[in-house]
Amino acid sequence: MNLPKDFYKVRTDINGQLLSRNYKGGLFCCQDNVQCKLRNCFRGPTGKLSLRYKIRWVDWDEHQVPLKFYILDSTDRVRLNGSTPIHDCQAEYTIPRNHDNDFPHVKKANIAMTKGGYLIYGTAHMHTGVVNVTLYGQDGRVLCTSSPKYGTGKEAGNEKGYLVGMSVCYPKPDSIKIADGEILTLESIYENKFRTGAMGHFYIYLAEQIPNKYLKEI
Repeated sequence: MNLPKDFYKVRTDINGQLLSRNYKGGLFCCQDNVQCKLRNCFRGPTGKLSLRYKIRWVDWDEHQVPLKFYILDSTDRVRLNGSTPIHDCQAEYTIPRNHDNDFPHVKKANIAMTKGGYLIYGTAHMHTGVVNVTLYGQDGRVLCTSSPKYGTGKEAGNEKGYLVGMSVCYPKPDSIKIADGEILTLESIYENKFRTGAMGHFYIYLAEQIPNKYLKEI
């Protein structure tokens, strides 16, 4: 990135500490007027982009139920203020290179779900170097494992060696239920290589109930 010359003298992390000069990529590199580095003397071409979209809706009926959307973070260190959970997500983390072994780097978080429901969808948001991410129930059962897809070519969306997608879980309706207050464990695994700006986010959709038509099919 074409960072300002005083970047490391003024840019701070989530704790207000100045970034180390070893910090080579992540959220804290994103600031106004910063862009990807270009070739020397690059002058174009440039263009304007616009976004077009359509909004559709359907009439509500008994076959539709609301979903709750949660983002879980493997950096979360939950503590309690009485009975109220306080989340301390760092959003990203640094993976130090461990020269003593070649074991992957593992980060785990135990997160209590105040309100549970039926798991409808799950996937992870990760960065290049990820091995996989797994969400476990309190009893150790696997709720969803999201695995990476790495590019093999040169075209956009398939860049060789880069992470281009994560697999998605679509459990059968009524097959996985997370209880109110259940403690989930999120485990993100990366290669044992130095990396800044690593993330371990997991997105899940929960439904409080399953439409009757699905229960009949099951």
